Amino acid sequence: MASLAAAFQNRLLLHRLRGLPGVSIGAEAQVNPRGITLKPHCTFTVGNRSVIEATIDFEREGAKVVVGENSYIGASIFKVADRVEIGSDVEIAWNCSVVDHDWESLAFERRRVDMRQWYTAAKDWTHVERRPVRIGNRALIGFNAVILKGVQIGEGAVVGVNSVVTHDVPPYTVVAGVPAREVRKVPS
Repeated sequence: MASLAAAFQNRLLLHRLRGLPGVSIGAEAQVNPRGITLKPHCTFTVGNRSVIEATIDFEREGAKVVVGENSYIGASIFKVADRVEIGSDVEIAWNCSVVDHDWESLAFERRRVDMRQWYTAAKDWTHVERRPVRIGNRALIGFNAVILKGVQIGEGAVVGVNSVVTHDVPPYTVVAGVPAREVRKVPS
């Protein structure tokens, strides 16, 4: 009975999420509504038949996440201050991290104010570098992978398990390691 009540509550939360301004979720898409944290003026678009089990934190007003059709995102975490785009037919395994910003400045003097305001959830984004992340159609991201700001992963590319992606990945290329390096081309 408890699982039936939880399922009903998730449906209700998903219905509410779909009704928010800036949110567009395909009719056949499945999204974990408890994992989505929106700020004002954010855009969250999920294509039809996509499944989103991830936690997606919109960390700054106006941030955008776009997911194409028929994509799967496992229980991973996304920290979005600018923009993350995921194509169609993409698979992202569990425990992955996708971050489009540095979170903090390396210089203590610049982050000192943020440290004092943590309890209010206020943040000064003026000194934090942000660059969009793009994952192309038909890409495959292995579990525990980390994708950092500004990275573009090409169509059909494969990111190996436990990899840290700091640079662009060409289409139909397999990368792995820390930092991720080209291992080979994807077989046809």
